[in-house]
Formats: sequence, C-alpha cells, structure tokens
Amino acid sequence: MGYTSLAECVNDLEQNGHLIRIREEVDPYLEMAAIHLRVYAHGGPALLFENVKGSKFPAVSNLFGTLDRSRFMFRDTLAKMKLLVEAKMDPAQVLKYPFKYAGISLNALSALPKRVGKRAPITHGTTVPSALPQIVNWPMDGGPFITMPQVYTEDVTKPGVMQANLGMYRIQLAGNDYVQDKEIGLHYQLHRGIGVHQAKANQLGKPLKVSVFVGGPPAHPLAAVMPLPEGLSELTFAGALGNRRFRYFYDDEGFCISADADFVLTGTVYPNENKPEGPFGDHIGYYSLVHPFPMMHVHKIYHRRNAIWSFTVVGRPPQEDTSFGQLIHEISGPAIPKEINGLHAVHAVDAAGVHPLLFAIGSERYTPYLERKRPQEILTIANQILGKNQLSLAKYLFIAAHEDNPTLNIHNLTAFFTHIFERIDFVNDLHFYTKTTIDTLDYTGEDLNAGSKVVFAAVGRARRKLWTTLPPDFQLPRPFNHGKLVMPGVVAVDGSMFQNYTEAARELRQFTAALETMNLEGLALLVICDHAEFTSENNANFVWVTFTKSNPSHDMYGVSSSQDHKHWGCKGPLIIDARNKPHHAPPLEVEPAIERRVDALGRKGGPLHGII
Repeated sequence: MGYTSLAECVNDLEQNGHLIRIREEVDPYLEMAAIHLRVYAHGGPALLFENVKGSKFPAVSNLFGTLDRSRFMFRDTLAKMKLLVEAKMDPAQVLKYPFKYAGISLNALSALPKRVGKRAPITHGTTVPSALPQIVNWPMDGGPFITMPQVYTEDVTKPGVMQANLGMYRIQLAGNDYVQDKEIGLHYQLHRGIGVHQAKANQLGKPLKVSVFVGGPPAHPLAAVMPLPEGLSELTFAGALGNRRFRYFYDDEGFCISADADFVLTGTVYPNENKPEGPFGDHIGYYSLVHPFPMMHVHKIYHRRNAIWSFTVVGRPPQEDTSFGQLIHEISGPAIPKEINGLHAVHAVDAAGVHPLLFAIGSERYTPYLERKRPQEILTIANQILGKNQLSLAKYLFIAAHEDNPTLNIHNLTAFFTHIFERIDFVNDLHFYTKTTIDTLDYTGEDLNAGSKVVFAAVGRARRKLWTTLPPDFQLPRPFNHGKLVMPGVVAVDGSMFQNYTEAARELRQFTAALETMNLEGLALLVICDHAEFTSENNANFVWVTFTKSNPSHDMYGVSSSQDHKHWGCKGPLIIDARNKPHHAPPLEVEPAIERRVDALGRKGGPLHGII
C-alpha cells in the first residue's frame, strides 16, 4: 500500500483486524515492553498504546510481528520488489526477459527520492528528548532507547541523498553521563555505513550531521535494515516498496529531514567524542554492556501533528526482528547466493541469536575425479561468506556440499546438523580463524569485537552412523557424567561451575583421556553446559546455549586431538564448552512484578483478553 504516514498504516491495520488499541495508562518502564513480548509470543496483533505515562505521544509496536501482517502492509508491492532486487542483481536479465521485467525500470525511476518544500507535515512542532516515550525494555538497561530508528548520514566528500546511508542503530535517549535533552548515544558497528561516514568526517576534522527518523510509512524502517545490493539506495528502495517516493528536504541548519516521518531528531557527532553507552538487552539474548560509543549533540526534534512513536523490543529470538528477517528473505533471498559463485543457500540461524551460527550449502566441483572427496570449493565459498556484510559477524559456519544431497533443507536444524555430523572428518575439516573480529554484542571473546571463528566443512559419503538413542550401557566419566541426547549424534552434558580456562583445560584433558577408551562411533558432539535438561529440551535451546556461550578457539576440545603443523583436529567426538564464563554478559530476565501486571491485562474485561 502507498501509505503516506504511519497513522494511515495504523488505521488500515485496525480496520482489517491487525491492530488493537490499549487505552489504559501504561508505564514505559518495562511494562510496555512486557506487553509487547507477551503479545508477540502469542502471534498477536500490532499494539497502539494511546496513553503512555510521562509523554503526550502515543506509541505503536509489533507492526512487523507476523509475516502475514508484513505481507498485508506491502500487499501491492512485494512481487514488484522481488523483481526489482533480482533485476538489480543482474541487469542483463531485464534485456533478456523484457516482458517479465516490463514496468520495473519505470517503477524504479518513480521511486527516486523527491525533494519537497519545508512546509511538510513533520514541521508541525518541536520537542525535546525527555518528552518522548521513555521506553525501557529490560531491568538492567542503561536508560530509554530508540529501538526502531532510521539513522541517516551522508558522506562528507559526496553529499546528497543518493550517496547517503540509512541504517537502524540503537539510540540511547538518556541515562549514564548524557546531559539531559542535549546529548544522546549512538551504537553502531564499525563496518556499517554510518561508521564509514564518521571515519571520513573524522579524517577531515569535521562534525558528522546525523538525522534520526522515527515512524513514517512502514517501508522506511524496513529499508533501513535491508541488505541491499551495492548501488541500490535505501531511500529508493523505501519509495519502491512503499509505492510512494521518499520525500525529504534540508532544514536551515543543513540537516536532511524525512517529510513523512513522525519524528526527526537532528544532531552532530564530533571527532573522537565518545561517552559510555549501555547496558542494553540485545537480540543475542544477553545484555550488551557499557562501552564508549559516539555521542550526538542534539540540535532539534521535529514532529508531525498527532505523531506516533514507533518502537520494538529486542531480546532472545524469536522477536519482532525475526519477522523482519523473514520478510527480508522473501524480498532478497536470492541476492547473496548470486553474489557468491557456487553458493546455493545461506541461513543465519535466528534461534542462536542470528550472528553466532550460519548454515550454508555450496557446490563442490573441484577435482571431481577424487574417489574420496574432501572440502575444497566449499572452503572458498566459506571464506567469501565470512567476508560478506552482516554474515562476517558469524562465529560458527557449517557448510555442506549441494551434490551430496540436493534436497537438503537449510532451515531444518536437525536434518542439517545430521548431514554435517555424518560426514565431517574432525581431523581435517575444522578450519579456525583466531584473534579476529566478532560481533560487538558477543562477549565470549577476549575483548570487545575480538574473538574467533570456525568453519565445519562436510563433503562426500557418510562416514559414521549417528546415535538416535543413547546406548543402554552409555555412561560418561565424572565430573561430566550426566548426559541428555539432543538430536542424532549430539549430547548435552551437565558441567561443574566454570572457574577459569586453566582449570577447564585440566578438567577436559582428563575427560577426553577417559573418553578415548570408550566406543563413541555414533557420537559427534558433546556440549558441556550448565543445564543439560534445558539445553536438550528443544533445538532452539540447544543452538542458543551452544553457539552463544562459546568462543571456538578457547572452548572447543576433542577426543584424541592432534595438531598437524598449524592445523588442529581430533578423531572425535568434538566437545564444545558452553558453560557460563565469568566474563560473559548476563542473560535477559523478566521482572516478576511487571509480568503480573501483564497477566491482569489478559483477564476477562482486559484489553488483552483472548490474545495472551
């Protein structure tokens, strides 16, 4: 739909049964987030909070909470967008199949950003940060955050909207050492577009102008998170997806203003001026802690008449950003495989916190005359995957050869792990990247942004038959002697409390030495964890515990391990120590008193009755 505003979208969703209004006063401190989390977990509607304590502005969340609702909002443009992205990936296709792409070039042209006059809806009024809904999602959060922003910056050497970056990076509105209503915090990773823009501004000793758009047509926040092909502007994408050109102007101070947004915060970031930001409950299921990040001096906050504040809640997946990801995959799913030669599919496993774990399927066509194949081409593909935008944040990459099973489903966790563990040669097919960069949000490494990665590459015929039940006489040696089968060939084991790496190495050397005398042919992976019952309860728990709580270079061990020059391997099984470590960030936990208030809203007569 060609929504002209967020309010128009809200009304459309309400009229079609996709949104409810909550008229009772709600507290932005934890309560709004708790309501959102509960409604999302039940597959419920979008939520319009009409009476936010401490603010005159209503707030909306869960717009993208289900894939069906996302499809509904873009029901008139999704098919065209898939063709537009496909054509951008391979422009020759437009010439080769002119009837298939008829109108796409015109559609793209009509989506070009449109500069308008300054008398736009966004200039209705101005406000200050403390007057905005001060939404705090988790008890340990450092303050209120903007969780659905569209952060706009331009390259100081190439100004203009077509060279700009529109990204979604969290914004801390208050708390810590920020001067109230004058300073706010920006959190973003160094490789993102805004980081490149700031680096250039810093080199020239110039302040970076930043505009933060909140609200507006739903195509705008989606454009801010899209992994677009090189050369395709986020603003153009927003226009094409929303069936309405992205309207903008520059204010008297030279800031770019989204004319259709509900709020626009403008400010400047000066070279090397940082302040502590965080903590913040993040999508990996843990807090990201306090670290210095760029601080923005607030200039002005514009808002439209009857403005609606847009927010989401971030936490252990699945969350609303999971549905975001599903919609993105629908639109641009074919993009990455076509950008990497030989890649058939890649999947960031949402249940593991997205970035820690990747699955991939690639071609293995090198030296086809070998009787016993070994990973070759898929290792080349793996290197390219780990150098690709957000995929570069992965810690664990499992990659299989398409030729070994053309029907292998990359979204079927059990089937994919089984395929890998049946085939992998642990002596030769583990490939480590040590002392490298990892996700800023991941605290399993040695320092901020510092850790390791590993590739599991499997090619050829199955070499082992995995256990589907534990043998009757199966008994692990102490102290790791309580095991639960998770899936074929994978066992979760209760471990003692982790003390330090020296003690862990001593314990696990003794453990692996004892395992060498046992027949463990059907066992591929042992996961040492704090709660084997929880870890083995379902696949989501297994991948979350195993891959978010371990650092490959420090936490992987193996039975009958060896080192061939610089290459480490083992005869197996492999062991991953996924216990909580003293340097890990704390997990996200809800506040019981707040949960009881949400329970009350779900009782008969409450606004959430029949929903939660």
